Amino acid sequence: MIPPPDSLLRYNPPVLVSRRAEQRSPRAHPLKGTPLPPAPTGPVPPPRPRTAAAAAKQPQEILNAILPPREWEEENRRWVQEVSSAPSSRLDVVHLQEQLDLRLQQRQARETGICPVRRELYSQCFDELIRETTINCAKRGLLLLRVRDEIQMTIAAYQTLYESSVAFGMRKALQAEQGKSDMEKRIAQLEEEKRELERQVSEQKAKCEAIEKRENERRQIEEKKHTEEVQFLKRTNQQLKAQLESIIAPNK
Repeated sequence: MIPPPDSLLRYNPPVLVSRRAEQRSPRAHPLKGTPLPPAPTGPVPPPRPRTAAAAAKQPQEILNAILPPREWEEENRRWVQEVSSAPSSRLDVVHLQEQLDLRLQQRQARETGICPVRRELYSQCFDELIRETTINCAKRGLLLLRVRDEIQMTIAAYQTLYESSVAFGMRKALQAEQGKSDMEKRIAQLEEEKRELERQVSEQKAKCEAIEKRENERRQIEEKKHTEEVQFLKRTNQQLKAQLESIIAPNK
């Protein structure tokens, strides 16, 4: 397992917990311990005063509860690294700010928008501030922990909402793309129908023009024929009239 990367949160030096090679086999002989001393029969002595080590152990336990230790394995060795319980000064805070700006620049974190790198570094910086505050006042550190958890929960809710919105947008985009292809097919079909109807209209127009031309020619022929018949009848009428007058005139 790869050791955890360096963090803005201050840790104690890692402590070797166990080695896999040193694990005892089931057949190993039990260790011989020293016998327990007999219980005192006299009056119970008063409790010992609280030592400095016991007093320093309580903040460390609170820090381990708030910020769990890091554990990893390397070359069959298990290492544990607890959060440091050393108090911080003003210079440490200034150094923390400088380290934050430096790592933001080194890891090329975006200044605006959603950036996991920037969020990770600011989370580490906030954890370090919680550590420093918890050492001075445990209740204040617990309150900051509550604020941090609320912020993380809100960010997780926004992230879930963002992911669902992206998924919804993707579905709508796919539906729109599918609808676009259907509409393109429909448009191509309608254009083909339009071309077919235009071809039919052109054919019908050509037929109409041919019929109109043929009818005009037939009408002209009929008019010419009718005119010739009228002229023939007029000439015949004139001839008959002239004959009738010639017949009637000698009788007078």
